[in-house]
Amino acid sequence: MFGVAKRSFDILMSLFLLPVLIGLSVVLLILNPFFNKGGLFFVQPRMGRDCQSFRAFKFRTMTDGGASRGPNDPLERDRITRLGGFLRRSRLDEVPQILNVLLGDMSLIGPRPDYFDHAVTYLDEVQGYRERHLVRPGISGLAQTEVGYAEGIEATRRKVHADLYYITHTGFTLEAWIFWRTLLTVFGRAGA
Repeated sequence: MFGVAKRSFDILMSLFLLPVLIGLSVVLLILNPFFNKGGLFFVQPRMGRDCQSFRAFKFRTMTDGGASRGPNDPLERDRITRLGGFLRRSRLDEVPQILNVLLGDMSLIGPRPDYFDHAVTYLDEVQGYRERHLVRPGISGLAQTEVGYAEGIEATRRKVHADLYYITHTGFTLEAWIFWRTLLTVFGRAGA
């Protein structure tokens, strides 16, 4: 019952947000040549349910090329463009992931999917990391609202602890709590 209701909510909310994605895409197509030179979208392999790879869509926020960050390296903040910084702070860079939700690769709420190559490392180094992939990954999740952005192995361990709590306690109440906390984060523009 819960799984059917969750998937139905994911699809309906993503369809509701589709005009927002189209509108943002048009605006960014106009602004990108001046403030964020390069392609509109960033497509990256991420680890999804059952540790399978899928292509995650985001609005591009960094300069093209030069990405060689390892699983324990900090975010390359020097590559974030001015427009990209705004998109990240406002979380608008995540809006294209509603396409991943519609395709069934993701949910609105669940463990946040990691870059596939980093995730392969975490499988060996972080206890419980494989188990966090028993469910669809999410655009937002308990780890994002309660732990924050995770860089490196130690932060990933804290993230996994929150993800496993989410998986074992999932239900309408927890989903509603995470949804509410996500709205507070987005409209409070917390994080990076």
